[in-house]
Amino acid sequence: MTLHNIEDTVMVAKVMIEDMFKVQPGETVAITGDNGSNRDLADALADATTASGGKSLILWTPVAEQDGEAGMKDWPSEVLTAALSHVDVWIELNSVVFLYSTIWEKAFENNKKLRYLIIGETSIPSLIRTFVGFDIAILEQFLNKVKEMTMKTKVITITSSNGTKLTYETDSNYSFDIDSGDYSKPIFGTAPGYVNIVPKTNTMNGTIVFDMIQHTAIHNTDNRLEFIMVNGNIAEVKGGTEAEKYKSYLASFGDPNMYKISHNMLGFGPNIRKLCGEIVEDERIWGGVDFGFGHTSPMDMPPFGQPAKSHFDGVVVKASIYLDDVQIVDEGVVCHPDLKPLAVKLIGNH
Repeated sequence: MTLHNIEDTVMVAKVMIEDMFKVQPGETVAITGDNGSNRDLADALADATTASGGKSLILWTPVAEQDGEAGMKDWPSEVLTAALSHVDVWIELNSVVFLYSTIWEKAFENNKKLRYLIIGETSIPSLIRTFVGFDIAILEQFLNKVKEMTMKTKVITITSSNGTKLTYETDSNYSFDIDSGDYSKPIFGTAPGYVNIVPKTNTMNGTIVFDMIQHTAIHNTDNRLEFIMVNGNIAEVKGGTEAEKYKSYLASFGDPNMYKISHNMLGFGPNIRKLCGEIVEDERIWGGVDFGFGHTSPMDMPPFGQPAKSHFDGVVVKASIYLDDVQIVDEGVVCHPDLKPLAVKLIGNH
């Protein structure tokens, strides 16, 4: 690593442990990763934990073949579950993730104090843009306002000039949540800068044209990929070669739930203004939206969740977002009068 990268790695780790998790003396911080993860970041997080008076535990495994439940055959699950059921903080750096696996589900079921954050294999420059350089309190205020508005909404409509146009209904029994960067209390945390909504089952209809989606080559290319959504399911995949590849990818799971919508994230990462090709950052792009498919935790979709063999996400940039008939974002620009002043505090006039 260059000196610059070392300094950035140490800075990100310090912000996470001190400002976001607010680790206290005596607390235990588990850092999980695999042979595809950034070990320097794991060590920096451990050092920052020690500096805060905490105790660090690094759990390193080989790279699994697939994410989530499909990776269970490759991990020492009993040992991992036992450890993660007793820590205060768990930061997941895995390149092939535990997220939504039985290990992950059991850790939350057994450990009610768990403060969890998934980073995956996000690069250090991306982590700097995503985690550093904004006011956590103002972002939390902004995101909570959007969340409150979505919870009062019956129908959400999302469009984009790229051809995206869809609607779905909300369900008050399902999850509406945010991540602002405050991980000081028990939380299923992901990178800050979004409002997440689990749509009402069987209600999403329309077309999603992706600007970026996992497991494809469409970002910064002329390739195209779109999903035709019918009653919450991917009914058709269109877009030439990449579409044919994606059809094969979906079919390979042999799981009908891999075709079902899982969640919709409204992206408001203050420093994320263009796609970089890394999903953790891209799905938080300011004024964009993310759509997740496949596995949904019972925590987000009670009482049973939506079990699936894996989970994947795709992004649409510069979205227009309507809550019932009220527009809050216009082609990526926050336009609602109750939200705009806070948006200006976060990113200036845009």
